[in-house]
Amino acid sequence: MGEPRAATADGLDLPAAPPRSRRSARARVLGLAVMDLANPFFADVLHAMADAAADAGYAVRMGDSGGDVEHEAAHLRTFEQQRLHGVLLAPIGEIPEQVGRLRSRGIPVVLVDRASDDPGSCSVAVDDVEGGRLAVAHLTDQGHRRIAFVGGPGSLHQVRDRLLGAKLASAGYGDQLRLRTVLTTVLDVAAGRKAAAGLVALPPQERPTAVFAANDLLAIGLLQGLVGAGLRVPEDIALVGYDDVNLAAAAAVPLSSVRQPRAQLGRRATELLLAEMVDAARGVPHRHQQVRFVPELVVRASSTTETGGAGPGR
Repeated sequence: MGEPRAATADGLDLPAAPPRSRRSARARVLGLAVMDLANPFFADVLHAMADAAADAGYAVRMGDSGGDVEHEAAHLRTFEQQRLHGVLLAPIGEIPEQVGRLRSRGIPVVLVDRASDDPGSCSVAVDDVEGGRLAVAHLTDQGHRRIAFVGGPGSLHQVRDRLLGAKLASAGYGDQLRLRTVLTTVLDVAAGRKAAAGLVALPPQERPTAVFAANDLLAIGLLQGLVGAGLRVPEDIALVGYDDVNLAAAAAVPLSSVRQPRAQLGRRATELLLAEMVDAARGVPHRHQQVRFVPELVVRASSTTETGGAGPGR
């Protein structure tokens, strides 16, 4: 007979959890460390992870790093000391050294929302370069030639990839298109309002006619700041966000946004972690996977008008 398998909600054939007798000395708990649980994107990913873990009989212990690498390292040290069965990590910057320590102690780690080329580890991410390309290609299709990218910090791989995608989309226009980069220190609503104030202060002939924000929280802050300054969205400045959290569609001007499959990302990462745990318990080699989802652009009122958007050469 083959190894017992457990069906999952999306039809994947996941190994059943190892017998309790093999792990009776340890609670059935997984660790999760993310950069910011206040961000609705991570909250949605967390819910999917917790559901997938509960389906397999595991609880999830959360660690909110708050964008601080020292807090992230502290959470990972705690997970190691508590000898959790496995860890899901959405890293802030570079992969922390604690990941190697966890793996050396037999605690598997799956990277979440971070692409990896390491064949010896599992990761689940979204193609952020393609997401950035989609956003700016949409704006150029609307006729915009003065576009701003708002996002940061630059240490975040996701921000760098989205900016790279934006540059790729604008590269074919040469001197006809100006892509202005506005870096922020965080990815929240207040930073979006501050960025909007900077754009509003520019002379009208230099002000971007469209903005691509690195996440929806920034986009919502930008929307508040632009409208508060008397500018119209999208007639004066078009706006595209990223993540497509629930707040995007509910904004005063519904936000166009690059949608990430948040539930799929969280569930798939958890399933990969559980499968690696099962293989380790049975002493069989694990086939690591680097999963990358493709984002999609959801167009709403913030980036296009009823008459078809901006005219050529804006």
